[in-house]
Amino acid sequence: MGKQDETNESSEYGEPVQYDPNFRGPLKKRGCTDIICCILFILVILGYIVVGMLAWLYGDPRHVLYPRNSTGWFCGTGPNKDKPNILYYDILKCATSVNIMAGSLDKLQCPTTQVCVEKCPATFWAAGLEDYLPNVKPADVFNQSYCVPSINLTNTDLTVLEIMEKELCPFFLLPTKSALGRCLPDITVLGGLDLSNIPGLPPSTSDSVALIKNGTGDVLEGFNAREVGLRIFEDFASAWPWILLGLCIAMVVSLLFLLLLRFTAPVMVWVLILGVLGAGAYGIWHCYWEYDNYKEQSASISDVGFTTNFKVYLQVQETWLAFLIIISVVEAILLLTLLFLRTRILIAIALIQESSKAVSHMMSTLLFPLVTFVLLLVCVAYWGATALYLATSGDPVYRVVALNSSMGDCKSIKGDIECDPQNFTASDYPDCPSVSCIFINYNEEGLFQRNLFNLQIYNAVAFLWCVNFVIALGQCTLAGAFASYYWAFTKPDDIPMFPLSGSFIRTLRYHVGSLAFGSLILTLVQIVRILLEYIDHKTRGAQNPVARFILCCMKCCFWCLEKFIKFLNRNAYIMIAIYGKNFCVSAKNAFMLLMRNVIRVVVLDKVTDLLLLFGKLLVVGGMATLSFFFFSGRILLPGDTFRSETLNYYWMPIITVVFGSYLIAHGFFSVYNMCVDTLFLCFLEDLERNDGSVQKPYFMSKNLMKILNKSNKAPKRSKD
Repeated sequence: MGKQDETNESSEYGEPVQYDPNFRGPLKKRGCTDIICCILFILVILGYIVVGMLAWLYGDPRHVLYPRNSTGWFCGTGPNKDKPNILYYDILKCATSVNIMAGSLDKLQCPTTQVCVEKCPATFWAAGLEDYLPNVKPADVFNQSYCVPSINLTNTDLTVLEIMEKELCPFFLLPTKSALGRCLPDITVLGGLDLSNIPGLPPSTSDSVALIKNGTGDVLEGFNAREVGLRIFEDFASAWPWILLGLCIAMVVSLLFLLLLRFTAPVMVWVLILGVLGAGAYGIWHCYWEYDNYKEQSASISDVGFTTNFKVYLQVQETWLAFLIIISVVEAILLLTLLFLRTRILIAIALIQESSKAVSHMMSTLLFPLVTFVLLLVCVAYWGATALYLATSGDPVYRVVALNSSMGDCKSIKGDIECDPQNFTASDYPDCPSVSCIFINYNEEGLFQRNLFNLQIYNAVAFLWCVNFVIALGQCTLAGAFASYYWAFTKPDDIPMFPLSGSFIRTLRYHVGSLAFGSLILTLVQIVRILLEYIDHKTRGAQNPVARFILCCMKCCFWCLEKFIKFLNRNAYIMIAIYGKNFCVSAKNAFMLLMRNVIRVVVLDKVTDLLLLFGKLLVVGGMATLSFFFFSGRILLPGDTFRSETLNYYWMPIITVVFGSYLIAHGFFSVYNMCVDTLFLCFLEDLERNDGSVQKPYFMSKNLMKILNKSNKAPKRSKD
């Protein structure tokens, strides 16, 4: 009966792999796969390069990195290299509309003169009524460093009033702070200033302060980044040797953990399993103890009724009885699972030990994540640079505006005449003393500018495809190297020379199309998920409960679909690395092979996940604890080598060490996880392909054969 069921299961999920006398691991003779997708991917890459070149030609990131003054020059670069900040003469004219992030990218419109200054004003100053007298010299009133470069206060023929009307110098200065290169008022000291007697400002100080706070309060609270960034930089400058030491310790611990798994895997797995069972047993005892106590007190749920205070339900016997039943059922399921699947758990442990041996024979595989990381870094940098250049493409548009429309005939100026701020002369408009040429926005009328949104979409899609392709390249390369280890009959003598580099060359030469095909499928699912998140974010306030439920279900379904495709792609890449077939055939063969051994798949996956999770917690948690005690001053070094008192934010080095330790552990363990998955697929094929006879010997380790009660028959010796 059991044999018949096994036959039916095999026929439902394909026939077992047949013996091939010529098979000795990853095939050397293979051809190019999925050529159409390979050509499509190359065309997309070429188009991506063209988009980057166009963005570089038309874009200018200085629009984002540096603010512009009224004459069109950038502050902090070129002629204004020593003047990185921009000063707004009359901040009240733009306080109600200023937005730092949007303004740094597009359409920061402020109808007041803006000049580049070396330092933002730190003290309050305002021109008094006596400064308007005809005999007062402008040099005695204004500060030359805050005036426009075209005026020289020592020899000008203009009066103080004329200078202020033309906004050649500011008539008042507020204590300011630099936020993203812009001098914005320090709202913490505005309340103590007397702004009531300054000509040109509201008569009430409270009105002036409210107007300034309206546009700059949130900005100063959220974007005072330069000062914090400087302090963080100082912390890194003083603590970087110890940060590197912590990361090196994390690397050594991760490496030792993986290499020692060949000896400690059985103990660690059973300790973790018994720990889970012990935690469940304690939960059962605690729930019974709570239930018995509340039962003696006659605390019943009927005495409580319905309430929104859920803490009350923890004080009745029925709640703890329900907890007791649930935990007992889960504990019983775990015990039965352990009882019936103990052999498969032993197989998983043996595969983990064998993976540790494979890694120890091919130590170069532990360095391969650095290659993947560098390629991913290139993708991210190219995407970021392209997006930045695209966002800043288009020439800036300047128009003639009246800074004070109440003067002369300034009302006739509507702001619809374009101008060049570097060649603009106010004498062309003699009837309007306050005329000026200021920046309005960026030109959006060209063919390139009208398609910026489409180009940004292309940039994002190509970026996702490239990132998924790089990850797929790393997985397929490692799979080929570890497969060559498993199918070496005598280990390590039969392992080919340079298995990792050989696998990398084979993958790039024959299977770019297959990797591009698999990564394209994953990219399309990720795009749908991004669109769903965007729709949810934009319509969150206007949705009814039914629409929110449907959208939530769709997000959940596509999340599960993405996880499944990642799992399928991973195993398909292993088959591609071994047999060199196209993506669809490899994915089908891998899926059928796994479904024929679905219980072993689940057990191995969970045991491996549990073990690697414990390893990550060990590395990251240990380094977090060590770095906390060190950088907080609880561990002191002899002499004056390092003192935690010199740090402004001691948590920054801690966060850096923890994050870096996680990346290091994830890089090492991802190699190990790929090794386990590859050896597992090879192990399943070994069971189907061979029978232990002299003609068809098993390639698995002696430990695995012992667990399965299998062995290789020794060849008969000829009699002399």
